[in-house]
Amino acid sequence: MDLNNSSKKKFPAEKRFGLDGCEVLIPGINEMISHASNLGMTSAILGMPHRGRLNVLCNVLGKPLEALLYEFSDHLHETDHGQGDVKYHLGASRMVEMEGKKVHVSLLANPSHLEAVNPVLLGKVRAKQDYLKEDSGVDEQQSVLPILLHGDAAFAGQGVVHECFGLAQLPAYETGGCVHIIVNNQVGFTTDPRFARSSLYCSDLGKMIEAPIVHVNGDSVEDVIRVFQMAAEYRQKFKKDFIIDLVCYRKFGHNESDQPAFTQPLMYQYIKRMNPVIEKYSEKLIGEGVVDRLWLEAKQSEYAAAADESFGKAQEYQPIKGEWLDSYWKTFKREVQNATIMDTGVELEQLQEIGNIIGSYPEDFKIHPTLKKTLAKRLDATTTGTGLDWATAEALAFGTLLKEGKAVRLSGQDVERGTFNQRHHVLHDLKEDMKTYTSLQHLSEDQGRYMACNSHLSEYAVLGFELGYSQQNPHSLTCWEAQFGDFANTAQCMIDQFISSGEEKWGRQTGLVMLLPHGQEGQGPEHSSCRIERYLQMCNDDESTFPEMDHFARTQIETSNMQVVNATTPANYFHVLRRQVHREFRKPLIVAGPKSLLRAPYATSTYAEMGPGTRFLRFIPEVDREILPDLNGEASNVRKLILCSGKVYYDLVKERTDRGATDIAIARVEQISPFPFDLVQKHAANFPNAEIVWAQEEPKNQGCWSYVRPRIETAISPLDSSRARPKYAGRKPMASTSPGGKVGHVIETEKLIEDAFE
Repeated sequence: MDLNNSSKKKFPAEKRFGLDGCEVLIPGINEMISHASNLGMTSAILGMPHRGRLNVLCNVLGKPLEALLYEFSDHLHETDHGQGDVKYHLGASRMVEMEGKKVHVSLLANPSHLEAVNPVLLGKVRAKQDYLKEDSGVDEQQSVLPILLHGDAAFAGQGVVHECFGLAQLPAYETGGCVHIIVNNQVGFTTDPRFARSSLYCSDLGKMIEAPIVHVNGDSVEDVIRVFQMAAEYRQKFKKDFIIDLVCYRKFGHNESDQPAFTQPLMYQYIKRMNPVIEKYSEKLIGEGVVDRLWLEAKQSEYAAAADESFGKAQEYQPIKGEWLDSYWKTFKREVQNATIMDTGVELEQLQEIGNIIGSYPEDFKIHPTLKKTLAKRLDATTTGTGLDWATAEALAFGTLLKEGKAVRLSGQDVERGTFNQRHHVLHDLKEDMKTYTSLQHLSEDQGRYMACNSHLSEYAVLGFELGYSQQNPHSLTCWEAQFGDFANTAQCMIDQFISSGEEKWGRQTGLVMLLPHGQEGQGPEHSSCRIERYLQMCNDDESTFPEMDHFARTQIETSNMQVVNATTPANYFHVLRRQVHREFRKPLIVAGPKSLLRAPYATSTYAEMGPGTRFLRFIPEVDREILPDLNGEASNVRKLILCSGKVYYDLVKERTDRGATDIAIARVEQISPFPFDLVQKHAANFPNAEIVWAQEEPKNQGCWSYVRPRIETAISPLDSSRARPKYAGRKPMASTSPGGKVGHVIETEKLIEDAFE
């Protein structure tokens, strides 16, 4: 189907990023999928840049042409899938028939950040393979085929390509090989290949994993078809990556209205004289007597008539909502609607049972003496149900979900042990190499799958991989942890383009959890801040609107794009993890996690705080009964209500104790976004004469201040507009996230506490 020719007639001014010059890609992909289906493949997942996407949607996935024309005709409504992005970024998921066989084919949505979709696709493929293995016992790698399309300049230039090749053969990330198709236009936007790469071939990066690389002329149709067949055969047999360098050209500029002759005048003189491959191949077939000209003309007329008919149908086309979703997501709430507020507490007997397991290991397993003491301490806490630290609460959250049959995946650099020597989910035998023990895999015979995966030293690709993994099955928990919070900086593209905006742009929910160690402890700029202000800036809740909070009408979280939490207790961390899986919808969760609090004796919890009838607390009010005897009463003697989030709470409480101050209340905003307007307002009403203060560790131009300030005002104005404007207590504005040394940190911390109490 010559989609480019038909669309440019009706929409000449629209960008289409057509395949002109590489039309042979479509029969090549179709042949590869068909051939692989004869070799055990039942599902193909594609990721690609914008060039050729519309062609692939219609001619590979079978998207009705009228659906595409409907989107081009500006008929899309606010609630239609894809209204948040341009047409050549959208995805689809369909059953297609290949030579009598039904094959499920998906094309992932992605932004204009070339190659960003690569790790997302690989993660989704791996998840699909993992669930297939559980459900049917088939050869899961043969069953699911990943196909990635690349531009020549992007394949050679984008670092995420290298990162993905680094994942290709790691046990927790391998997919049984990916077929890479480089649409080699021999130009990158306007840049000559001689200035776009240092290697001879654009495909040379594939040599790092010894992948076969085949260069093929895009004008030689039969050679192209054979190479695509070869790729399917090799991948299905050897379960390794295969690279096709499809050497072609780009007939027009970067888009159809661009003028490429400005920068490649000689090349485009040659291209202008080139006959399209369909004409060359038609003449070849006519010359060989395979078809005659009348047959060819009849087929062209047949297509033109079909295109005109589709254009007419487009005016009345009704989109099918949710058709791009996988079956696991069919029951999830897609529209703005009230979702049930659920308790996430667990029976104490089950907590006790799991607690005994996570503190134990086999008798014949030899572990490091120091680690033996750590686990003994953990077992003491889980036996008594008191003094439960952060790592124990996390293991209990994972364990209870696993006992419910949910899968849990934790991924990132050194997550098995934990950056701060706190987790120890995978134990290593002292005497035998590669002998390990993971207690969370030994809870019960029918438990969910647990994977703790040490990744290679990457953030961009690994975060993208886990995002893709999380999108396959919502009935699971997928977490990515940064070694230190601001290491996520190098994955900012995934956060900006996929995690924070993917639902609005493409209708795709994700329950991915990002665990970002955060807190000022004098360890220097790179080890102090997860840049929480950046995530808050991306949150879409309205600072000036007090949301409806009636139990049966609230939709605050459903209409938000993601959640940002900075918890102060292990129990609240336990609940927020479980809440991710037990909700009726999915939202990304950003957890500004602790470092020093991991072992702080004052930051522990009990089984009672995780037991039946308990849930995540968005806001924790003043808990000292000397200051506020009755949670529903008033304390008119309190002169300050300090609001804060995270570790600084404990510094403030210590100072209050040291001063013996009973006229200062301290409350915690545990869920920063969506902001708990209702609970802040309710608690402020307890202290009618109190000045409102926001205290934070971070510099004034960072942290939560710029986000919470207008929201505190919105919450408190109905009570008393004269005290609605909060006071700031914290570090001054800084270019860096923290001072570089311990002495400077201590001085600044003392000052911010003094400011909060003065």
